[in-house]
Amino acid sequence: MQSRVSRGFDVSVPHSARVWNYWLGGKDHFAADRAAADKAIESIPQLPVMARATRKFVNDTVRELAVSHGVRQFLDIGTGLPVDTAIHEAAHSAAPDARVVYMDNDPIVTSHAQALLVRGGTGTTDYAELDLRDTSEVLTRAAKTIDFDEPAAVLLSAVVHFLPDADDPWGIVAQLADALAPGSYLLITHVASDITPAAVVAMASGYNERAAVAITPRSREQVTRFFDGLTLTGPGIVPAGAGRNLPAYFGLGRKTR
Repeated sequence: MQSRVSRGFDVSVPHSARVWNYWLGGKDHFAADRAAADKAIESIPQLPVMARATRKFVNDTVRELAVSHGVRQFLDIGTGLPVDTAIHEAAHSAAPDARVVYMDNDPIVTSHAQALLVRGGTGTTDYAELDLRDTSEVLTRAAKTIDFDEPAAVLLSAVVHFLPDADDPWGIVAQLADALAPGSYLLITHVASDITPAAVVAMASGYNERAAVAITPRSREQVTRFFDGLTLTGPGIVPAGAGRNLPAYFGLGRKTR
């Protein structure tokens, strides 16, 4: 996620999508991104493992929702720069008729997304360059591809922690959830403030000194609030990579009415 003001392609400033791409083992990053990523790893050596675990959780959940729950519509906000299987590829492998909409507010991600979409798939895939905080516009644009009267899944992976409390991220997520039909799902992955807290404070402080957009780690209680009004599925809000002390939470909620 990028700020509303800084829209340029400045390779001297670390960018969250490129830092994440570096942790995933991708090639879409520059020296400043690698420096910020490596500095964060000094505080939390498991960050690349966490990034891979997050990506696996999202792709596995997309396939599961398509195969076992009949979901055919996916809105991926904060698309980033995927390294291996993209969301539409995961969805179409399970449901060839699935519809996927990607959204991010960064022009770097836009250029990659345009190339990504030509990798094909049998369903419908679309991309829009929009800011999550412009939630009404996000929903209006997504509605060109997604029928919000039918079940859909909103994916907010490693993006909500780039919204400070002052932006009322809980209100933003609630607005997205309110637009969904019963039988829909909300997925969130989020950096945790209460797993290895001292290391997370050091990591966030060092990252925020370098990056254009600050990160706000949150506690399990704060992450759970994003699912108010929804029914948590499975074990609820769980730490990433159980037993590996990875400082992130994974959550999936279902809208029942």
